[in-house]
Amino acid sequence: MFGALYAAEGTDHRVLETVAREFSPRIEVCSPREITLDLSGLERLFGEARAIAHELRRTAADRGVQVRVAIAGTRTAARLFVHHRAGITVIDRGSEAEMLASLPLGLLDAFGGSAPMARARRGTRPTTPNFQPPTSQPESTPTETLRRWGLRTLGEFAALPSDDVAARLGVAGVEWQRVARGEDQHPLVPALPDERFEQTLELEWPIEGLEPLSFVLGRLMEPLSVHLERRDRGAAVLHIRLYLITRTVHERSLQLPAPMRDARALRTLALLDLESHPPDAAIDRVTVAVEPTPGRVVQFSLLTRPLPSPEQLSTLNARLAALMGEGRCGSPEPVDSWRPGAFAMKPFNPGSGIGDQGSGTDRIPNPGSRIPTTALRRFRTPISARVRVEDGRPVRVEQRGLGGRVEVAAGPWRTSGAWWVADEWNRDEWDVALGDGVTYRVFHERLRTHASEGEAGRVSPRPRSGEGGWFIEGIVD
Repeated sequence: MFGALYAAEGTDHRVLETVAREFSPRIEVCSPREITLDLSGLERLFGEARAIAHELRRTAADRGVQVRVAIAGTRTAARLFVHHRAGITVIDRGSEAEMLASLPLGLLDAFGGSAPMARARRGTRPTTPNFQPPTSQPESTPTETLRRWGLRTLGEFAALPSDDVAARLGVAGVEWQRVARGEDQHPLVPALPDERFEQTLELEWPIEGLEPLSFVLGRLMEPLSVHLERRDRGAAVLHIRLYLITRTVHERSLQLPAPMRDARALRTLALLDLESHPPDAAIDRVTVAVEPTPGRVVQFSLLTRPLPSPEQLSTLNARLAALMGEGRCGSPEPVDSWRPGAFAMKPFNPGSGIGDQGSGTDRIPNPGSRIPTTALRRFRTPISARVRVEDGRPVRVEQRGLGGRVEVAAGPWRTSGAWWVADEWNRDEWDVALGDGVTYRVFHERLRTHASEGEAGRVSPRPRSGEGGWFIEGIVD
């Protein structure tokens, strides 16, 4: 059993939706003035269908809304009757087609039949290349097309052979013929209310420190995670609001790299962030809210190794950030600069789908392609060294634990830049192969030599612990 509510013009749609939800959680909003309801099972509470209709109208009147009410065995029949008759209309189950037969054909327009019927008419036009549709005459409504056939009521349209209607109006014509018979085209699709994914806990006494706060966050994250799972949602942004005894609010927002709803992972991320940004005073109320997003769908591959879950990666990144500091953990990204070793830090996010990992065959190099045979393993901080130079070329490199006589030396390659700022560089690079069979990349910072010659204002960006400004930058493999 279904019902339809049709409100007067100018009615607040939120009030109409509130009235409908008081009777049934399964409602479908057809327009700002019209709502259909699934009334199945309400007979045990209100009695027969007419009693339910009177209760619907009375409840709406108490909210200041004047509505029409129609109840029938199908949603389509209820909607047609609520557009046709004022007051209350109740149709017995199974008699919808009989009761609709005498209704005027114009209800199809009020029901929203113009667009499908217009598509049906466009589908019957000739398809010759030189055909141009007329633009001076407006398209007629579906009822005008049917009236040219001599039809006046829904029953006359419903009685036509469906095959003939399909031959002239296409599939859309058959669909609206089913509407004229009171048959539903699709099941009711319930409209979900605007939900707030938020949990709040008032504390009996103020708390300080992360340890008691972790228990509070655990109590809040568990029901929030269950709510997200029931709605097949994931948290995209996590908001933590701490109401302090100083009547201020300490608020933190975490942008999560992927939708997640694991309560333990969310609590860990919140605690690690609060460890780096602790509140200034004791806490007497805690609120946790999330911005939901559709849950992620993970498709693994048989050809590639699965990546760690976003919960594991997010927790690891948060722990590293709490240990090393914000902005000091992530993935290196090249920058548009000639400066040796210049890079920027971006958040670590390797992706979680097969589209990000690539197929197994794409990751196998082509045997005919040229594969690089050398690479530079750069030391994150260059190692200072003592280098002996003869005739402008390094002949010996000495450093604790490594070094020796230079067998082959290639260079120098001189680079310099940023002379207009304090962070200037000016150096010569060499690739030197020592007697132990290892090739090193060494460089000489010429700024040290210039400074020793009395050029003021030349400040090297690196510490000057080596002899003559020589450093080992990395190992060539």
